[in-house]
Order: sequence, then C-alpha cells, then structure tokens
Amino acid sequence: MAVFAYEGKSAQGEILRGKIDAPDQASARTKLRERRINATSVTESKSALDIQIKIPTPAFLKPRVKLRDMVIFSRQFATMIDSGLPLVQCLDILSQQSENPTMRDQLKVIKEKVESGNTFAEALKTYPDTFDDLYVNLVAAGEVGGMLDTIMNRLAAYLEKNQKLIRQVKGAMTYPVIVVGVAVIVIAVLLTKVVPQFEDMFAGFGAALPAPTQFVIALSKWLTANIGYCIVAAVLLWFAFQRFTATKRGKFMFHSSLLKLPIFGDIIVKVGVARFCRTLSTMLSSGVPILEALDICSKTAGNVVIEDAIQAASRSISEGRTIAEPLLESKVFPSMVCQMVGVGEATGALDVMLGKIADFYDDEVDAAVEALTGAMEPLIMAFLGIVVGGLVIAMYMPIFEMAGNIN
Repeated sequence: MAVFAYEGKSAQGEILRGKIDAPDQASARTKLRERRINATSVTESKSALDIQIKIPTPAFLKPRVKLRDMVIFSRQFATMIDSGLPLVQCLDILSQQSENPTMRDQLKVIKEKVESGNTFAEALKTYPDTFDDLYVNLVAAGEVGGMLDTIMNRLAAYLEKNQKLIRQVKGAMTYPVIVVGVAVIVIAVLLTKVVPQFEDMFAGFGAALPAPTQFVIALSKWLTANIGYCIVAAVLLWFAFQRFTATKRGKFMFHSSLLKLPIFGDIIVKVGVARFCRTLSTMLSSGVPILEALDICSKTAGNVVIEDAIQAASRSISEGRTIAEPLLESKVFPSMVCQMVGVGEATGALDVMLGKIADFYDDEVDAAVEALTGAMEPLIMAFLGIVVGGLVIAMYMPIFEMAGNIN
C-alpha cells in the first residue's frame, strides 16, 4: 500500500489537498472520485518499501483544539452534509484536511466509532474537552430531527459569535496588561541597577539629599536586598489565590467582586448576558428541551453569580413559573432583559427574542470595550509619566541643587 499526495476540487469548487492510501495511482483517483473530489494532481509521496517510525506524541505536548478550529470544522462539516456527502466520508475528509494534529487524530477516532455503529453525538462524547455538552446536545437534536446540516450551521454561527466576543474582551485587556507589565520591569531595573549608581555618586557630595531622593534610595536598597523574597511572596500569593478561588465560597466571592468593579463589572455582565441569550436561543431553536438547555447554559456562563441566576430560572420552570421572574430577582440581569424574556415567553417566540437580546448586547459589548480602551490609554500614560518621571526627577534633584549652589 502506497501513499499518494493529491490536489483537487470539491463539488463546491473548494481547493483540497491531502494524502490518501491506495495500491496504485488509478485506485487513488477512484477513491477520490468516490469522495466527490475532482483530482487535478495525484503523485506518490512514499514508496511501499519506505519505513516510517512513528513515535506517539505525549498528550501534554499536543496542541490544544482552539475555538477557531471548532468554527472551521463546524462550517466545513455543515457544507459537506448539506451537499449530500455521507457522514463517515465527511469525517474522513475533514480528518485529513484539519491543520491541527490533535483535531485530526480526534476526528479519525470519531469516524471509527461512527463506522462501528455509534451515533455521531455519542462519538463526540469521547472528547468532552473539545466537544462540550452544548455541542453534543445540539448534534444529538440534529440527528434525531434529521436536520444535522442546519444544526451544524447554527453551531458554526454560534461559535463565530462567541469567538468574536472573546476576542473583543481579550483585545481590550491585552494592551494595558502588557504596558503595565513592561512598566513594572522598567521600574524594577531602575531601582535595582540604576539608582545604586547614583547613590555612589551622591555619597561624595557631603550634603543632605532631598527627601524624594532619600526615599527612592531607601526603596532601592530595600528592593535590592529583598527582591528574592518579593518574588517568592508573589508566587505564594498567586497559589493562595488559586486555591481560594478553587473553593465554592472563594469563587463566589471573587466573581461577585468582579461584577461590582466600576466599568469592568458592567462589561462582565453584558458579556454574560450576551453569551446566555445566544446559547439558549441556539439550543431552543434546535429543539433541545428548555430545562436541559438552561442546565447547559449555566455551565457556560463563565461567572458563578450568573450561573446561580440561570439555575434559579431552571428551578422556576420546573415549578411552573416563568424564566423572567428569577432572573429579575437575581439583580444580575438588567430589567430590560428580563422584560424582553417575559414577552418572548408570553408570545411563544422565546428563541427569537433571545437572539435579538444577544445581538443587542453584542453591540453593547463593542461600545463598552471601545470606550474602555479609549479611557485606559491616557490613564496608563499618566501612570507611567508620574511613576517613571518621578523616579528620574528624584534622582536628578541633588544635581540641580548642586548646580544652583555653584551659581
């Protein structure tokens, strides 16, 4: 059995490249035609006599399946299913085309499980870290309802919206974190390397140094003598914080404090509302039962306080009440959202109403992140100017005083 590298086009005109096992080139072209691939080039890439030693890569060294990989897979899978390709053939093609080696290996295993008689949803459960409850339940609903292509398109759209939301929040936080991190490093270098040089020079002045200069020199001496302890203390504090937030009470306290932060708390609420509404809308429109949908939404909320509010809504439904009441009582969800959810429940168009709320809050997150970025830039510049500028001025004050005395 030889390995042939091929290049061709799919039925939709998409250019495909990959490798296929076949005894000869004619058989390889036949296999490609069966997969509805119009091959333009088929060349042997490995002789049957070649020996290939494969050393399995440890799990911790394998690249993680990212949200972008999931978006690409869902969109391509939906296109292939919509074109009438069999499920196993779609998985076979995508397992060869995937750029992520981890995703490629997982799709091969999923294809084998489907071939052995498992449903697609059952096969996806093999990798819960990649395909979460939301993904698996939607696929199961699509298989039962005979609309897997529609479900996969909805999943792809949902993941794309989610990816955009995450990218916006990360983009807003990346700039200030990098700037503040660089500022801390610069200040540490100034205090431990530069200030001691000035201290040696000031020792020969024979005059009392200005108070700001004395403070900076004292801070430099302390930091130089205790920098190792400072690093150890920072690491211990970080581990203590991780342990504390790993507990249920600690996590609740931390997430509650995040929601109370000025500006940032408002953004966290808007992101949580947008994600909740988008997820619930996608699941309800796909035929997932509302109690099961709410349970999955609570797990993807990203904040314990919001998660508790969603679970309260689930209990309310099971007791015969509405979703809107416990959401309003939680005081986490804005009253406008609760009123619109109530209208959606009353009119029987809850999934449509949730989709509109999600679109509205996506725009709100855009505006809030843009405003935050615009406000933080001058604040960071002012912080750097005051701290770094203050250090420089403090160290040059004795020189200015000496020059004034000479004059």
